[in-house]
Amino acid sequence: MKKIYILLATVLILTSCGGEKKKNSVENVLESKNIELLRNKRTEIVAKQQEIADQLKLIDAEISKLDTVKHAPLITTIKVNTEEFVHYLEIQGNVTTKNLITIYPEYNGILTQVFVKEGQKVNKGQILAKIDDGGLSQQLAQLKIQEDLAKTTFDRQKRLWEQNIGSEMQYLQAKSNYETQAEAVNQLKQQIGKTTVTAPFSGTIDDVITEQGNVVSVGMSPLFRLVNLSDMYIETDVPESYLTDIKKGKSVIVDFPILGKQIDTEIRQVGDFINPANRTFKVEVAIPNDDKSIKPNLTAKLKINDYTSEKALLIPQSIISENAQGEQFIYTVKDKQGENEGKAKKTIIKTGRNQGDIVEVLEGITDGEEIIMEGARSVKDGQPVKIIEVK
Repeated sequence: MKKIYILLATVLILTSCGGEKKKNSVENVLESKNIELLRNKRTEIVAKQQEIADQLKLIDAEISKLDTVKHAPLITTIKVNTEEFVHYLEIQGNVTTKNLITIYPEYNGILTQVFVKEGQKVNKGQILAKIDDGGLSQQLAQLKIQEDLAKTTFDRQKRLWEQNIGSEMQYLQAKSNYETQAEAVNQLKQQIGKTTVTAPFSGTIDDVITEQGNVVSVGMSPLFRLVNLSDMYIETDVPESYLTDIKKGKSVIVDFPILGKQIDTEIRQVGDFINPANRTFKVEVAIPNDDKSIKPNLTAKLKINDYTSEKALLIPQSIISENAQGEQFIYTVKDKQGENEGKAKKTIIKTGRNQGDIVEVLEGITDGEEIIMEGARSVKDGQPVKIIEVK
């Protein structure tokens, strides 16, 4: 019986406490509309909130001491080593040749004969065509008869003069007459020679422009186009800022997109004149053309070696950032603990030339230094980092 009374008493006490707790709940306090009760409840809740915040700080601090890298950002790194860096200036140019010419007549008349056809190979001095001389050949025959007579007279007068026979005046007149006739013959021969069209150099007849039987005029009627594909080159304009870097003999990679062909060659000539209109100078690049596949006016892309460093430190352009002062910086890994843990260090660098996404670093890092790759833009100076290996 005594146990029953004790049990009842315990139930009454718990019921009373539960009822008191329920009476003091937020809902009841809000329903009471009592400002004093509301203020007391708020003070009670703020105190509990501060107590919980203090406890969380203590727990976070202890976690940081025990596990410094569990929540550190994951990164990848590379070690920078010195290597050769070859920089290229990339420009465009067109193929040309000094042995490309359109042949014009040097004499007015009818094109009586054409001895060549398109695609035919010819040698220097070979006769390509003949123009009607308009009767000059007959005139030459008559002049030669007069020249022979003048020469005979001169030879006879000369022998007499050597024997002290005749006057000096007769001798000089005979000599003058002969020389005049000989000069007239030579001039007419030169004139007739212009009626024969010859090849100025060896090459291929690319085009027969005027057909046989047409009337042609000096400097007005193109006859043939002659080309030689052996001595090909590219002429291009280079900005004057590269004047000290582009020299004769520098290596050049030439790419012909249309042909799907790439060749290695070099600069054979650098111009000494700066064009004031566009501030450029001329460069000639020799083009080997053994298979004759490269034609005049073909477009080409040139990569001219303008800078080479045998011991360069190279990094990707994509990991470089810039601060408000315009300084470039990257992040390196310092204070390493084992193989996979360390701290990020902000490192100011000075860069040089770039080739694509690769940049040469001139100052700020040393050979063998470990720099952050993946994650470089998400870390902070001094922040713990965890290094992962990329397979």
